[in-house]
Amino acid sequence: MEGINYAPIWLTLKLSFWTTLILVVVGIPLAYYLAYTKSRLGLFIETLTTLPLVLPPTVLGFYLLLLLGKHGFIGSLWHRLFDRQLVFHFEGIVLASVIYSLPMMVHPLVSGFRSVSRNIIEVSWTLGKSKLETLIRVILPNAKASVLTGLVLSFAHTVGEFGVVLMVGGNIEGETRVISIAIYDAVEAIDYFTAHVYAILLLAFSFLSLALLYGVNRRWNL
Repeated sequence: MEGINYAPIWLTLKLSFWTTLILVVVGIPLAYYLAYTKSRLGLFIETLTTLPLVLPPTVLGFYLLLLLGKHGFIGSLWHRLFDRQLVFHFEGIVLASVIYSLPMMVHPLVSGFRSVSRNIIEVSWTLGKSKLETLIRVILPNAKASVLTGLVLSFAHTVGEFGVVLMVGGNIEGETRVISIAIYDAVEAIDYFTAHVYAILLLAFSFLSLALLYGVNRRWNL
C-alpha cells in the first residue's frame, strides 16, 4: 500500500521469530524443572517467571533498561565483549522480549508436562531411557498441545509488545521501531489511515493466530 512503511512489519516479525526461538530453547528445560521439582527454589523461580504478567510494562522496561544499559550488569558485559550497547539496538529488544514473554512459553509447558501420566514416564525410565530421552520421546509428544500453545502465545505476545520495547529500544527506524510503536507515531502525527492499517494488521494476525491455535488443539483433543 502506498505510503505505508513496511520496515516496522518486517522488524516485528523478525523480533517475534528470534524471541520465540530463544524461548523454546530456554522455556522447555525451565518448564521441565518447574513441573517436576519439589524444591522450594522451584516456587521462587516460578514466581519470578510469572512476574512479567503482573508488572506494568513500564516498570519492567525501566529495570531492564538499567540492567541492559552500558553501566548495568548485563549491558556492561555485552559492551566489553562486543563493543556495542544492548539498549537502543535490536539485540537489546530481543533480550527484553524474551524476559517479557517468558510466562507465555513456560506456563503452558508446565501445565502440559504436569498433565502427562507419571506412569508412562516411569515406564520410560525402567526401559533405560535417560531423562532427556524421556523428555524428547515421551513428554513433549504427549504435551504437544501445550507446546503449540506456548509457541503461538509467545509469538503473538511479542508481536503486540509496546511498553517494554519502547523503554529498552527507543524508537529507531529499522532497528527498534516495531508495529506497535509505528501505530503510536502515526496517532501522534494524526495520520489515522496509517494507524488503522497497522492496527488492523495486528488485529487480524492476533485473531488468526488464536483461531489456528484453538482449531488445532480442538482437533488433537478429539
